[in-house]
Amino acid sequence: MRRQASAASLLFGLTLVSTTALAAVSEKTATMSLDSVNAATFSPLSDKPAVRPVPEVVKAEVLLDRARFSPGAIDGIDGDNFRKAIAAYQAQMKVPVSGHLDQATWNKLVGDDVAPVLTERPISAAEAKGPFVKRIPAKMEQQSKLDRMGYRNLAEMLSEEVHVSPSLLKALNPHATLEAGVKILVPQVVVQRGAPAKVARIVVDKADHAVRAFGADGALLAFYPASIGSEEKPAPSGQFSVVHVTHNPDYTYNPKYAFKGVKSTKPFRIAPGPNNPVGSVWIDLSDEGYGIHGTPEPDLVGKTQSHGCIRLTNWDVEDLASMVGKGVPVDFEDQAQPAVTTDKPIAAAAPAASVNP
Repeated sequence: MRRQASAASLLFGLTLVSTTALAAVSEKTATMSLDSVNAATFSPLSDKPAVRPVPEVVKAEVLLDRARFSPGAIDGIDGDNFRKAIAAYQAQMKVPVSGHLDQATWNKLVGDDVAPVLTERPISAAEAKGPFVKRIPAKMEQQSKLDRMGYRNLAEMLSEEVHVSPSLLKALNPHATLEAGVKILVPQVVVQRGAPAKVARIVVDKADHAVRAFGADGALLAFYPASIGSEEKPAPSGQFSVVHVTHNPDYTYNPKYAFKGVKSTKPFRIAPGPNNPVGSVWIDLSDEGYGIHGTPEPDLVGKTQSHGCIRLTNWDVEDLASMVGKGVPVDFEDQAQPAVTTDKPIAAAAPAASVNP
């Protein structure tokens, strides 16, 4: 994914997955079809560590995503982010909380949702054309020289659009070449679900690596896996508030943070785009320099550390941003918290400064 390929050669092999993972995906290619996923019924998952996508998990992940209990990048694998989303959903639905997909949880997920989980969609000429970024350097100082931090290729763009890992998109379309006019199989994550709810309180659960959004009545509206802080720049503790929301933000590096691998002693700017260090949305918080934001590496959310801020997938932070406004309280909690709360919002705090992840 570090260089641009021609339309004729844009195969889904351009992914950030290991050789082992790709081999595992290919073994299950025959089972990853429109019918096998849409018609999937519950069957107990293996207790062994998951290494390959299965139709039941793909279906459950898409249904969780629709219900705003995000598994992060949909990959069809019974992994940590999937189990955290299941646990949060179980708590909200008042079924025994195990973090494992069971019959009772499956029944709740499927419920009255009759919309197909997978669907076919054509690739348009405009999508195939781009523009795409030929190469995105690893070093932030070099990134500052680019005019736009756009998608590297069509596979990356389509994966983010439908909330999947590139490896699952490959498994769903093993013989497809990405070019205009080609129809590909994708999850149908966007369904009619009414106007966005209003978030009255956000909890950043540092122990569980998750963000929870609550309504005014204390009901859990959304759950998102997150990368939160690091030893280099830990996330704060305490209560803060949303100052403003910036879509398509640029990023300004502040040398006082002295991030590893960044040698510049002067501030520099990185242009907007989905591969910007703060992704497609920045939710500014009242603690200076901290925010909830997107990421150029959605597959790593919840699995790696951040530069002190709260990192979600681009699509999850866009969803959260559609439900928040100035003054919404944000509680940073060091210990895992219950999924449901009735705490009242706190007052808005003073505005904060510039965008830093």
